[in-house]
Amino acid sequence: MAPNNTPLMFIVRKRAPELIVPAKPTPRELKPLSDIDDQQGLRFHIPVIQFYHHQPEMKNKDPASVIREALAKLLVFYYPFAGRLKEGPGRKLMVDCCGEGVLFTEADADIKLKQFGDVLHPPFPCLDELIYDVSGSGNVLDSPLLLIQVTRLLCGGFIFALQLNHTMSDAQGLIQFMTALGEMAQGASKPSTLPVWQRDLLFARDPSYVTYAHHEYDQIEDTKGKMITLDDMTHKFFFFGPAEVLALRRFVPSYLKHCPTFDVLTACIWRCRTIALQPNPEEEMRVICIINARAKFNPPLSVGYYGNVFAFPVAISTAKDLATKPFAHVLELVMKARTTVNEEYMRSIADLMVTKGRPHFTVVRSFFVSDVRRAGFNVVDFGWGKAAYGGPAKCELGAIPGDACFYIPFTNEKGESGIVIPICLPSTSMETFVDEVNNMLAKDIPQDQNLDSHSRL
Repeated sequence: MAPNNTPLMFIVRKRAPELIVPAKPTPRELKPLSDIDDQQGLRFHIPVIQFYHHQPEMKNKDPASVIREALAKLLVFYYPFAGRLKEGPGRKLMVDCCGEGVLFTEADADIKLKQFGDVLHPPFPCLDELIYDVSGSGNVLDSPLLLIQVTRLLCGGFIFALQLNHTMSDAQGLIQFMTALGEMAQGASKPSTLPVWQRDLLFARDPSYVTYAHHEYDQIEDTKGKMITLDDMTHKFFFFGPAEVLALRRFVPSYLKHCPTFDVLTACIWRCRTIALQPNPEEEMRVICIINARAKFNPPLSVGYYGNVFAFPVAISTAKDLATKPFAHVLELVMKARTTVNEEYMRSIADLMVTKGRPHFTVVRSFFVSDVRRAGFNVVDFGWGKAAYGGPAKCELGAIPGDACFYIPFTNEKGESGIVIPICLPSTSMETFVDEVNNMLAKDIPQDQNLDSHSRL
């Protein structure tokens, strides 16, 4: 991708958006969302983007036409996506399965895929043109639940971009839908995994009883002002291959040596980011880990369930402790938060939503981390092979840049497989963040050093 100081610019010519309806009649009914789906913090559209190379054997196939036709056929099975959300008593969301359709835009861009560069990752240039937000379509209620745009490129490749109303599905549910769309595009008569609604499995209990503290939903007033201003934001990506992960593990004490790479990376990013932002040393900082909880249920949820089944467990520490205590302190906080999630934790969240009025997760001094390495975005195939890049379109969760990061599978120019982490910070903070990460990766740091010497709070 082009460097930040020479942004890539191109023109996208879009046809008029159209509503794609199911190819056959579908049931007209009201389907309530689960009480995990139905939380204030998921009432937004999440963008995903896929880049595909030209394939000579597909030269007579138009990707927009192929995907449009497949979408109509798939909506016969996923007909709730063609509906509209309504709000009932207690702000309860439900899908009116009215068959009004999914918003689809066909477009052409005057650019070749290779002009994006060898390294594809967020942020992407001209993103607002690649995921066109039709006026009013971004509303939560009475609006399309999916927006899809297929943009043809000069080279014969194309870009598939999608915005999903997050109350409908999580990443795994979305991948299930996109995989099925690829199957239908390649001629299947039905998805290999049939969709399962069953949102009642994650309704609140009656009577409801909250059994965990759930500090991720603490209602905190932001009295200290914003740490991040949007005037001068910088994006950078950080690659962590085997060597980089091994360098970070030198700070992991022996009794934690088997901890997952996710925890090590999250502890590193949280610590370095906190130091870079220079908050008040006594300020409470939060990292919220987005954890897929499907494997926590016994009996398991049905194969094909495509609702939200994830939690936002939070680790909390003062900025001073994050900067000055040994790395093990930060790591243990992350590990404890992540491993808290079990079936009872999810049941407790559903009960909290009902008893507390469906609160928003805490955003004050919070940083969100989502691991999409195994989600499968990059393997979605519409007939043009695997994606050159597939995954999150932005380095954010919702509307505020810099509040989240994603762990994305990546192969660097040396052929090393690892993780790329796009980070967005104010320019002055980014300089410090880079220094802090480099300090942790430095080759001459003794194994027992706890980083106190370069903490800045």
